[in-house]
Amino acid sequence: MLLDRFIKYVKIDTMSSDEATTTPSTIKQFHLANVLNVELEQLGLYGKISHDCILTATLPSNCGSDEAVGFIAHLDTIPGFSGTIVNPQVVNNYDGSVIELKNNVKLDPSQFPFMNNLIGKTLITTDGTTVLGADDKAGIATIMDMLEFFVTHPEVKHKTIKIAFTPDEEIGGGIDSFDVKSFGADYAFTVDGGAYNEINYENFNAASAVVNIHGLDIHPGS
Repeated sequence: MLLDRFIKYVKIDTMSSDEATTTPSTIKQFHLANVLNVELEQLGLYGKISHDCILTATLPSNCGSDEAVGFIAHLDTIPGFSGTIVNPQVVNNYDGSVIELKNNVKLDPSQFPFMNNLIGKTLITTDGTTVLGADDKAGIATIMDMLEFFVTHPEVKHKTIKIAFTPDEEIGGGIDSFDVKSFGADYAFTVDGGAYNEINYENFNAASAVVNIHGLDIHPGS
């Protein structure tokens, strides 16, 4: 089940460090990569983890096509907020009200108007003490669920599917050694933030600047 898979992943701490000089910036990103690799093996897909924590795998075509499409997601979570001991809370059939979290934190539709578009949906939130890690473990869970679907439904035709789970997206530089040619995809999509029916054609590059602002913290993608 996609929800169970997602919750399993967010409970694995993969917080990156913007003070490190190595790739990956934190060894614990290998923990999730290893878990994913075992799951790939259980699906009959044997992945490969590079020395810098890039996990790749291939689901061969079952329709005779030579084309390959890639799907990419990142393992790490932001360094600015703890990813240790994540306790997700699931809100079923969201009714549009304020969601109370710990530490006197609230998710208020008056502050986040997009929440009004989620009425009737299932929401997964942090408990207020850590980052949730949906960026980008939601992407990882979606890709893994897709692979499981195609493996267990061989009657559904598909081209060759290449997947890559990469480190340190939040701090930039995590895919400096990513070998595009050997990855072997004719085109690829990064499965990350944004609306479910939205495709962006510009990339995030983790360029940084230091700006002091007095106000409320919100994800820059919003």
